[in-house]
Amino acid sequence: MANSIEASLDALMSTLNSASTGQSLTTAYEPAWPSPCYQLPDTASLKEGDQVSWVPVRQDSGNNFSQLEDALEITLDNQFKTFFTRYFAFNIAASAPQGPCELLQVISDDDFARLQENLIGHILMKRRLRQPETLFFGLTDDDNLILCVKNETGEVVLERVGKKGEEIVADDLCTFLSALNVD
Repeated sequence: MANSIEASLDALMSTLNSASTGQSLTTAYEPAWPSPCYQLPDTASLKEGDQVSWVPVRQDSGNNFSQLEDALEITLDNQFKTFFTRYFAFNIAASAPQGPCELLQVISDDDFARLQENLIGHILMKRRLRQPETLFFGLTDDDNLILCVKNETGEVVLERVGKKGEEIVADDLCTFLSALNVD
């Protein structure tokens, strides 16, 4: 029996947090985008772009996709919804069996709102092109290929920007996450 998406995300975030990685997580500080993930001792001395430590933080703000679903008359894949509402984190570099990738994440409630705006644009584009609706969640080392969840089936696909999902890489998001190695 497959693990739940929650267990897969918890394992992924635990791996990120673990001392076994040998280094702390760092990102460029962006004062315009505050996040509970930043581990900031003193923000007064920080400048935009300074490298700062961060940790994943469980969300408790009640973020959900219900308004987006109502507005677009769509029900989003449940694993996809959990992927973006369980943790605040910065994007995660990883290696999939198919190659390197970067998992998109949200760092705050404001960033979650920005994700929804981008997702609306993506879904409307798919509808205009009369293609199956997909939900993006990751980038690859090829700027023309993104990782998406096919909303109708839950399958994870590599999708050429503006085209149908071409290559199925996992039966579902949980299976995809379980096969990753965090860089």
